[in-house]
Amino acid sequence: MKIQLRTWGLLSMTAILALSLSACGSGSGEKANDKAGAAPATAAPQSTTPVKLRIVWWGSQARHDATLKALDAYTKKHPNVTFEPEFSGFDGYADKLATQAAAKNAPDIIQMDPAWLAEYSARNQLADLSKGINTADIDKSLVDSGKYKDKLYAIPLGNNATGMIFNKNAVDKLGVTAPKTGWTWEQYWQFGKDAKAKLEKDKYVLMDATSDYTTYASYQISQGKGYPITEDGKFNFDKDTWLTFVKKYSELRDAGVVPPAEIASTDKESDAKQDLMNNDTVLMKRTFAALLPGYESVKPATYSLVGQPKGTQSSGFLKPSMFWSISADSKNIEESKKFIDWFINDQEAADILTTTRGVPVSKKILEYLTPKLTPADKQQVELIKAVAPDAQPFNPGAKGWSNYTAKDYKTIGEKVMFGKVTPEAAYDELVKKAKEYQ
Repeated sequence: MKIQLRTWGLLSMTAILALSLSACGSGSGEKANDKAGAAPATAAPQSTTPVKLRIVWWGSQARHDATLKALDAYTKKHPNVTFEPEFSGFDGYADKLATQAAAKNAPDIIQMDPAWLAEYSARNQLADLSKGINTADIDKSLVDSGKYKDKLYAIPLGNNATGMIFNKNAVDKLGVTAPKTGWTWEQYWQFGKDAKAKLEKDKYVLMDATSDYTTYASYQISQGKGYPITEDGKFNFDKDTWLTFVKKYSELRDAGVVPPAEIASTDKESDAKQDLMNNDTVLMKRTFAALLPGYESVKPATYSLVGQPKGTQSSGFLKPSMFWSISADSKNIEESKKFIDWFINDQEAADILTTTRGVPVSKKILEYLTPKLTPADKQQVELIKAVAPDAQPFNPGAKGWSNYTAKDYKTIGEKVMFGKVTPEAAYDELVKKAKEYQ
């Protein structure tokens, strides 16, 4: 394959920090999509003009390998099209992409997270994809997740759901009862205590979620208090709920159920070596269904998925795993659209990519691929089905708040973990910092 390879860092497993979206629609979107001009135009003769497409994504080694094979397959079909891939783990991806986009030097094809879509769209940094890509076989709700102000700027690449991943082999060996979807937060924390009682001293059960906005958001919505940052950008942290959550993790830290701060803060989500699940430091952590293939690629036949704990309401939500977008500054927009259309609708592409970006979005492709799904693939499908009936509403992240939820919240949470501030003082910091965004 004629590919100039560029990496952004460690090759590691995907992480999605964003809050998300209802992805399992009713399947009623075909006519709506056709009316919106989603179907591609009549096929043009094969071009012979040489084109090099820069393409960027984050992900696990399994995703990297599959994507590179897909690019190779596309070039064999279209010899005039070659690729310049740029890929990395999730850490640092958002910052580098933002820098490139600001300099009008973003790659042609961009793997986009739902949490960033509104900001990039509002800054006119993404091309309109309303025409030229066939989305007729994708549920309308999933297609609409890629829209901003009624224009389509992103094509969903996978169905996804929130959940928990745990080392089933290790849990079975400990002799503790494995968790089941439908469990409560109290049962989740008790599971941590029960498993810790049988673990060696330097091993832990749960992740410390004090600095993890995504886990806290799930907890707050499960208590019927709504999202901590509303979709329209309002600060909505419930003080009592947040203090209860943070103090519970302080208790678990003292009991050794979660790692001490100096260990917990080293976790690099989905990194092959530094993810605390991958290096056997913890037995369970928050995840998304689409991340399972990456974990399985490190330790096959080891992990199981379970739904997130419930409060008075469910805490889980459905979402697109990620999108393909095209830079508004690309000189190759039409060629990029042709590639994306092939990527989501072609059976050869599906055979190569399988579920490395989540459950395929095309209903025809999913039907074609289902007999070939592995046990791990089927776990993804089952989690999505389990979350769907009472899934929380979609909140992709408010425009302008991504730094707050991904960075500021983490910084303040880690101060609590290291004992530098009290939970009460940390809450005051959250309030003060939020005023910079409102």
